[in-house]
Amino acid sequence: MGLLLSRIYSLVYGKTPCRILMIGLDGAGKTTILYKLKLGEVVTSIPTIGFNVETVEYKNLALTVWDVGGQGQLRGLWRHYYQNANAVIFVVDSSDTSRLVEARNEIYTALTSDELRNVPVLVWANKQDMPQAASADAVLRALRLPDAGRRDYHCEPCVAITHTGLIEGLEWLAQHIKL
Repeated sequence: MGLLLSRIYSLVYGKTPCRILMIGLDGAGKTTILYKLKLGEVVTSIPTIGFNVETVEYKNLALTVWDVGGQGQLRGLWRHYYQNANAVIFVVDSSDTSRLVEARNEIYTALTSDELRNVPVLVWANKQDMPQAASADAVLRALRLPDAGRRDYHCEPCVAITHTGLIEGLEWLAQHIKL
């Protein structure tokens, strides 16, 4: 039934709908990225309690992005958003290397769930403009994504406030989403 609705949507609107789960620790820049992609500008945001959801169009895709709050007490709720996700975006504050182990533990918990078993993962290593930022390669090594199962994954360095690396990440995602 879902496939039929996707095909109808695609025929009517010319875009294929995809459900994207965007998670990461608090303060990583998830909401900034979402609204930079949606509106093309930086919006003032407060810590997300619950979720933000927006549809971002990229090429032939209508990406419904679920930006779920990353505060410690909210992470247990992430699992309620796993079902039917076509991809995961994990945002990391690459300037806060003291939290990379915490980030690794959280992404591992998410990616080892049955619902997310085979979905591709885009990691945005955000805040690359900060002098103490870890490189995208260092972030990827710290997260140890191969330990969370076989899947396509990519780490893209980015600076959300300037849009740097966001389109490159979407391009990778568009090529790896399995519909």
